[in-house]
Amino acid sequence: MIFTLGINHHSAPLAIRERVAFNAEKLHQALADLTHNHPVKEVAILSTCNRTEIYCAAETPDVVIDWLAQYHQVERSEILPYLYTHDQTAAIRHAFRVASGLDSMVIGEPQILGQMKDAVRVAEESGTLGTQLHKLFQRSFSVAKEVRSTTAIGANIVSMAAAGVHLAERIFESIDTQRILFIGAGEMIELCAAHFCARQPKQVTIANRTIERGRALAERFNGTAIRLDELGEHLAQHDIVVSCTASPLPIIGLGMVERAVKVRRHRPMFMVDLAVPRDIEEEVGELDDVFLYTVDDLAQVVENGMESRQAAVLDAENIIACRVQDFIVWLQGRDTVPVIRSLRDSAERMRRHELEHAIKLLAKGESPEKVLDHLSHRLTNKLLHAPTQSLNLAEGQERAELQSAASRLFHLHSND
Repeated sequence: MIFTLGINHHSAPLAIRERVAFNAEKLHQALADLTHNHPVKEVAILSTCNRTEIYCAAETPDVVIDWLAQYHQVERSEILPYLYTHDQTAAIRHAFRVASGLDSMVIGEPQILGQMKDAVRVAEESGTLGTQLHKLFQRSFSVAKEVRSTTAIGANIVSMAAAGVHLAERIFESIDTQRILFIGAGEMIELCAAHFCARQPKQVTIANRTIERGRALAERFNGTAIRLDELGEHLAQHDIVVSCTASPLPIIGLGMVERAVKVRRHRPMFMVDLAVPRDIEEEVGELDDVFLYTVDDLAQVVENGMESRQAAVLDAENIIACRVQDFIVWLQGRDTVPVIRSLRDSAERMRRHELEHAIKLLAKGESPEKVLDHLSHRLTNKLLHAPTQSLNLAEGQERAELQSAASRLFHLHSND
């Protein structure tokens, strides 16, 4: 049984989402813990700023819910009201919708597809991705490609990064006179840097734990790189701060920002925190002259662009509905594999037995024609004995059903 359970921006506020987010560096360990210590056959974990979802092949989601609460050291009762669980068909549909960007805060955004592919890669490396989930995700990627190539779902997309630029332009007359500090060097920061730097800011700085990676990103945007532990020294020099790291704790505290604001002599500072858990302490948003926005705040900005894509959403949903049925057929086909394998094994045993018998007759000097005729009759009788006996012993509705099944299985036609 395939199922999905999770928590996202639709079901829970940021304060809840950040409590169950998975650190990318510890994802391998989490996958191993879940599969080795619990009755879960296959699993992949998708954890982003907007969602934490666990895709499983297991008997029941209850054990996974208990594990999720225990792993993050939260009470089950605290997260249960915000959790959603999808079984089989609904889980398949959900995976297709997520990959296609239909379940994103910004409908149609392409970033989630890359994040899902990363989740699959980690699961493969951890050895927790089996046949069913592997097929599910490959179909999800295929559906996402079909949706994007045949609908207008990605047309004029409003991304989180674009929303950040839009908000910044409400605070400052022009971004080309501002100094921007990007904290982190992951995909989200790359996207934000591309959008902000298109406005040709006065200065760009990248702060990252690994200085080499920070420099590599800074060079792309004619900027400079600093270490994370240098933030306190450089924060006051920047007008715009965009942060998205995998840190489990805030890296910019209230005191650090208070000192920066004092140095800036209360010139406004625009801050965007795209991390889950948050990189910037919540209390920072209460300071005068500081404009702090989180991923949930950006949702209000991007909603305006949703209506124009509703027709494309309907087209995408129709595609997904068809592909869900295709996948269900594949799953149902897998249910017959053991029966087919058993049927073939039985037939093979009969064949080998009769072949051995025929070889012995040939060794005794029997004519080949007679041995072949004898072999074909014995093999036919053995293969048809069980179905014939079942048909003869059946009565009423059972007989009618068996007769219909036999006609379909053996392509029989009425003599009438």
